[in-house]
Amino acid sequence: MRWTIKPKPKQEDIDALANALQVDKLVAQLLLQRGISTFEEAKNFFRPQLSDLHDPFLMKDMDIAVARIEKAIADGENILVYGDYDVDGTTAVALMSSYLLSYYPNVATYIPDRYAEGYGVSFKGIDFAEDNGFTLIIALDCGVKAIDKVAYAKEKDIDFIICDHHRPGKDLPDAVAILDPKRDDCNYPYDELCGCGVGFKLIQALGSRRGDTIDDVIYYLDLVATAIGADIVPITGENRILAFYGLQVINQQPRIGFKAIIDQINKSVLTITDVVFIIAPRINAAGRMKHGQHAVNLLTETNMDVAIKFASEIETFNTDRRGLDQEITQEALVQIQDNEEEEGFTSVVYKDSWHKGVIGIVASRLTETYYRPTLVFTKSGDKLAASARSVKGFDVYNALEGCADYIEQFGGHKYAAGLTLLEDQYNNFKHQFEKVVKETIDPQMLIPEITIDAVIELKDINPKLMRILKQFAPFGPGNMSPTFMAENVHDTGYAKGVGKEEAHLKIAVVQEDSHRIDGIGFNMGDKLSLVTGRKPFDAVFSLDENEWQGNISIQLKLKDIK
Repeated sequence: MRWTIKPKPKQEDIDALANALQVDKLVAQLLLQRGISTFEEAKNFFRPQLSDLHDPFLMKDMDIAVARIEKAIADGENILVYGDYDVDGTTAVALMSSYLLSYYPNVATYIPDRYAEGYGVSFKGIDFAEDNGFTLIIALDCGVKAIDKVAYAKEKDIDFIICDHHRPGKDLPDAVAILDPKRDDCNYPYDELCGCGVGFKLIQALGSRRGDTIDDVIYYLDLVATAIGADIVPITGENRILAFYGLQVINQQPRIGFKAIIDQINKSVLTITDVVFIIAPRINAAGRMKHGQHAVNLLTETNMDVAIKFASEIETFNTDRRGLDQEITQEALVQIQDNEEEEGFTSVVYKDSWHKGVIGIVASRLTETYYRPTLVFTKSGDKLAASARSVKGFDVYNALEGCADYIEQFGGHKYAAGLTLLEDQYNNFKHQFEKVVKETIDPQMLIPEITIDAVIELKDINPKLMRILKQFAPFGPGNMSPTFMAENVHDTGYAKGVGKEEAHLKIAVVQEDSHRIDGIGFNMGDKLSLVTGRKPFDAVFSLDENEWQGNISIQLKLKDIK
C-alpha cells in the first residue's frame, strides 16, 4: 500500500475558514481539501437545497425532448420506456415509466435480455416496439452510441429520445433528442449525472411544464440516490443534492419495492454505503441471474403483498449470484496463477462457460486482488463478451479505444466498461491491451494507494468531531469519508484476531496520554504480529461508530498499519 497524504492548505486559509464557520481547524482543513473555502459554500455542502438543482432546460435538446413527449401524449401515441438491465438502467426505467403513467396510460417498459440481446439498444427491442405499435422510445442509461439501431428504428417510423451519461462517440445517433451532459456541445453545468439522474432531469422538465415544482417529484429521488451509489458516479455538486434527499426518501417514505427489501434486512437507517451493498446488489441480481424486468416490476409495484413476493424472488436471485460469483472468482484466480509468467500490467481471463451475469463482479474482485486493469471474458452467442475494471487513476475506456481494431463493440466509463469481440480476435486483443496499458500506465498506479486527509492525534477524536464528520455524508467518489493517520500508537495488550479463521484484526490503542480507542481492521488479521507486544506503529483509518448492547462508541476503522 502507498500512503499519500493530501497537501495541507495554507494555514491562513484554514484559520480564516475555521473562524468564519466557528469550527475546529481540522474540520476547516477537510473542507478546504474538498474545494469549500467560504461560509456560503460550506452552507451548501452541509445543508444541500433542492432549490440549487440546475434548470433542466440548460441541457442540450431538453426542450426538444419535452416537446416530443408532449406531442406523443396529445396524439395518444404509445410510449416505450427502454433501459439497460443494471441498477442505473432499471431504476431509470422505473422512474420514467411510473412518472409518465401517473398522468398518461399508454406507457410500457422494456429491458433487454442480458444474454439474448446484450447491452444497450437492441434490434429485437425495436422490433418489439414496431410489433406493438410504439412510435416513441425513451432510452435511458444507453443509446448514445446506438447509431445503427436508431437508424433502424427511424426506418420503421419510431422516434428515439436518448437519456444517457456515457461518453459519446465521434458521431451521434439520428435521434429526436439526445440528453447527455457529456456531449461536447452540451453546456449543462454538471456532467457527472448517472443515467437515472438524466431521466430525473427530464421528468423535472416535464413537470415544470405541467405546473409541478420540485416537491412534486421528490418522491422519485429514492431511485436516483440508488443509481448514484450503484453506478459509482461522483457525489459532488448536483449528485450530492440528489443523493442527500434521495436517502431521506429511502429512510422516511420509501416506495413499496424498497420497503419490501428493507424489511427483509431489518436495518433502521440506511446510508449510501448500505444502498450500495444491500439494495443495489439485489436489484442488479435480477438482470444478472434472470431478467432486469423483475427489478422494474419490484420498483414500480404499489401493492405490498405483491412487492414482498417480488422481493423474495430477487433475494433468491441474489443468493444464487453470490454462489456463482465466488465459484468463478476462484477459477479465475487459478487461471491467473497458472499463467503468471505471461502476466505483466494487466489481467485478462476467459472461460466459455462462465456466467455472463457475474463477470463484472469477478473483474472487480480480481482487480482488488492483483490491482491491475482487468478483463473477464465469457462466451455470449457466437462472440465473446467481457467486463473491464480498472485501478485508481487509469482510464480503461481510453485503453480499449487503443484496441478498437480487435473489438466489435464497447462502451462504459473510466473505471468500468464492457465489450464484445469475435473469438478469433481474443489473443490479438489480449496482447494489444497489455501493450496499450504498459505504454500508458504510470507503474505507481499498480500499487494500491490510500489517500490520507490529515494526520491526527488520538486525543482530538471526540463525539463533537464525530457529529460534524457525519454531516459530511453522503460519501462517495469526490467526497470520500475522511481518512486519517495517527503516528506512534500502540496496542494496550488487547489485540487479537476475530471472525472466521481470525481474518479480522481487533485492537485497542493509545497514543501518549490519550484515552483508549478501539479499532477494527477487516481482512487485516495477518497484521496481528505488527501490533502485539505493545510495539509502536502508525495507523491509517476512518472514524466509525460501534453500537453494542445499546451503547455507542467511536472506533477506528483501520485501512492499513505500518
